[in-house]
Amino acid sequence: MGDVKKIAVLKGDYIGPEIMTAALQVLEAIAPKYDFKYELEDLPFGGDGIDRAGDPLPASTVETAKQADAILLSSIGGPKWDDAPRRPETGLLEIRSALGLFANIRPTTVVESQIDRSPLKAEIVKGTDFVIVRELTSGAYFGKPRELREKDAIDTIYYSKDEVERIMRVGFQMAQQRRKKVTIVDKSNVLATSKLWRARAEEIAKDFADVAVDYRYVDAMAMGIVARPTDFDVVITPNLFGDILSDEAAQITGSIGQIPSMSIGADGPNLYEPIHGSAPDIAGQGIANPFSMVNTVAMMVENSFQEKAMAAEMRQAIATVTAAGTVTPDMGGSAKTQDIVAAMIASIKES
Repeated sequence: MGDVKKIAVLKGDYIGPEIMTAALQVLEAIAPKYDFKYELEDLPFGGDGIDRAGDPLPASTVETAKQADAILLSSIGGPKWDDAPRRPETGLLEIRSALGLFANIRPTTVVESQIDRSPLKAEIVKGTDFVIVRELTSGAYFGKPRELREKDAIDTIYYSKDEVERIMRVGFQMAQQRRKKVTIVDKSNVLATSKLWRARAEEIAKDFADVAVDYRYVDAMAMGIVARPTDFDVVITPNLFGDILSDEAAQITGSIGQIPSMSIGADGPNLYEPIHGSAPDIAGQGIANPFSMVNTVAMMVENSFQEKAMAAEMRQAIATVTAAGTVTPDMGGSAKTQDIVAAMIASIKES
């Protein structure tokens, strides 16, 4: 490939810049093997945006990000900005809206070397590999009216037919590239929006005859993730349910510090980010786990740039380093962030 890919970098707060630097070092090491040419543009965002530009999402960041081929975001927020007029997290909701990012894709994979760190029994969790496709811009978090009063409060759950159909198509298309199974999550025995959710799912499923479909109420799905996680392939959920289930799913892997995610829209660049927070308690100590950010970069090169072999080699480097026991304290080891980077780069050079 000869063209240069433009990657917008939102480096994050606290451990955010540490793991972003680590992942970009791995990318720099592997890119020449695949003739992958790219340029990075550092943009103010989150707490860093407040410090550099007085706003968690400066207008210039939005405009530049829209022109990028992909956006890399690290963890944001923290106590430094607790009293800021606009908190760092506000920028995250606003950039999703500004870029039209309506689907969040979060994989849950349990690697062999970390099975013993899962809270689930090995025989239950071994072989777990599913993806949660969460609707991101509607549902309970965005419905109006929303009001907190002295003696009562109201929230509104809203979904339109079009909003449901577009997230369904993302999930079904993903299933076609995986194991051809979709699980639809709702609460259609109670909620009107869930009745719409299920009805539209049944219609969309007719366009994907090669995909098997399973329907679960959200409470049954919560039990299924811990009882039989290997049953699932692609899980499609409304916003609120997906927020809860994806965090539950993250815990069965043994370390939240390994998991990436991507948010996609109808057009424009995808946004890629690790799922964990900015960990102010360990910032600056050099022990932040870089695996989630490396996995995030791997997800980016595979999905935005179709560099599947490069992504696979990055993931294999993580597996090799993990199997050798070169892991940070959150995964039961004593390695520093840069020790892991060095080990991963060595693995890439040897492969």
